[in-house]
Amino acid sequence: MRHVDFSPLYRSTVGFDRLFTMLDSLAQPDQAQTYPPYNIERTGENTYRITMAVAGFDEKELSIEAHAHVLQVKGEKSEEPAEASEYLYRGIAKRAFERRFQLADHVEVQAASLKNGLLHIDLLRNIPEAMKPRRISIAAEPVETPKAIEAHIN
Repeated sequence: MRHVDFSPLYRSTVGFDRLFTMLDSLAQPDQAQTYPPYNIERTGENTYRITMAVAGFDEKELSIEAHAHVLQVKGEKSEEPAEASEYLYRGIAKRAFERRFQLADHVEVQAASLKNGLLHIDLLRNIPEAMKPRRISIAAEPVETPKAIEAHIN
């Protein structure tokens, strides 16, 4: 993917720095990681859910942080004692991971739960009342009766 130079746009725009940074980060190759797999779904008008497949991790080995429009999920396996068993094939990953999600303005984490190897993170877009669109009623001017011109004839 080509690198796009946004510097000419910085001269003519105000307040779009975060957008340009996000666009730049999309072009970086580290965004191509595939572990762990995840889904992002819309569960309502202003609610979302991120579901991550974190089989083999328990609550103590996972951490979730939301800071400055970034949701960061980390998983670190605790050291297991050396076993006498020998693996013939090891397909269950025990590697640590770190996954970041860019959050839009006014999106906050509501809850997180771990069930059957799936980590569910519920998000809510909570737009402040001052930023919500509001309907402005149009008041009609009261209709007045036309005034008659009075004239005195002499």
